[in-house]
Amino acid sequence: MTAPRGFHPEPFSYREEIELEIDTLTNMGQGLGRCDNWVVMVAYALPGERVRARVFRNDKNFSQADLIEVIRPSPRRIEPACPVFGHCGGCQYQHLEYASQLEWKARQVKELLWHMARIEAEVNPPISSPKTFAYRSKLTPHFPKPKKDDSVRIGFLRAGSRHSYVEIESCPLVSENMNRKLAELKADVQQQQLTKPFKKGATLLIREHLDGITTDPKAIIREKVGSLIFSFPAGEFFQNNPSILEAFTEYVALKASEAGSKFLVDAYCGSGLFCLTSASKFEQAVGIEVSEQSVHYATRNAESNQIDNVSFVMGDAASIFAKVSFKGENSTVIIDPPRKGSNEDFLKQMIAFRPKRIVYVSCNPATQMRDLKSLLAAEYQVSEVQPFDLFPQTKHLECVITLDFK
Repeated sequence: MTAPRGFHPEPFSYREEIELEIDTLTNMGQGLGRCDNWVVMVAYALPGERVRARVFRNDKNFSQADLIEVIRPSPRRIEPACPVFGHCGGCQYQHLEYASQLEWKARQVKELLWHMARIEAEVNPPISSPKTFAYRSKLTPHFPKPKKDDSVRIGFLRAGSRHSYVEIESCPLVSENMNRKLAELKADVQQQQLTKPFKKGATLLIREHLDGITTDPKAIIREKVGSLIFSFPAGEFFQNNPSILEAFTEYVALKASEAGSKFLVDAYCGSGLFCLTSASKFEQAVGIEVSEQSVHYATRNAESNQIDNVSFVMGDAASIFAKVSFKGENSTVIIDPPRKGSNEDFLKQMIAFRPKRIVYVSCNPATQMRDLKSLLAAEYQVSEVQPFDLFPQTKHLECVITLDFK
């Protein structure tokens, strides 16, 4: 087969088959081993396995290869629950027993701490999800622009692709009710294609909540976390593993309060999840958001839950702490930024505010470690690292790192 344009032919030719031992797992969920002292990453290969793989890319310091055969399987390898596992890009670990998923995620956090921030810290065992399947409350299947006279094929991006999709009949990460709704939605879309063909692709929404299931991203839904009820638009961000949310928010509240701070700042507050679940432990709490809609729903959630020591303000990105009336030395700041992490301007402003404690929640430990370097340079030190497995069967996890000013 002809190599694609731009393929670098060293050290392996295009689609060359090699055998190697897998030594470890990367934080992207790939097995990593060496062939003739050259690093090779093989998706869906597990540590301790000997595999046959087919090279499709040579990068500067490593090669990437597809798994062809497991010659000697790991004793931790299990049968995946999903028939399209390995093709669909949603899951990376369905073939790995759950206890081992947790062990490897903790190890990956520890390795990231050292390699990216030069921190040698203990990493607590990850808090496991009460549900390891049927845990997701939100599903966003897609379909590309249908070809002429072709049916709509609804699914998820193929593993390793940005454009190719894998059609799905059901997903084991969501409930039976959500899968039934997926079947109904697929039938509706197919019927619409017959009467008024789609001119482009689309992303669909299926969201299970306290009162049922919705497919309307603008619908206002409710979710219960502990004793609190949160309302927000179905299409907006809200943590989507309800089975672990109470434990998750209780831990964040504990870490935020145990340093003895009187005041709380939740600097990426969204609809108020961490601010409201932590508020009872503080004299006063402020949630800050750059989204007017998020501030509206956070305020509404405080009122409906009768929490009166909290206020929510719209923050200007250039002066995010300007509306905070209390001093950092008596405060804890909770941050839960998007996957790309916090930007440099925000970190500078938070460091200038100088909170007594920072509780950094992240769904992307790699960008979290990058941001830690700025905080360590500003005389903060790590006091605890606690992963939470909000996303079983996948490479993703949430990591809560607590930092104190020296």
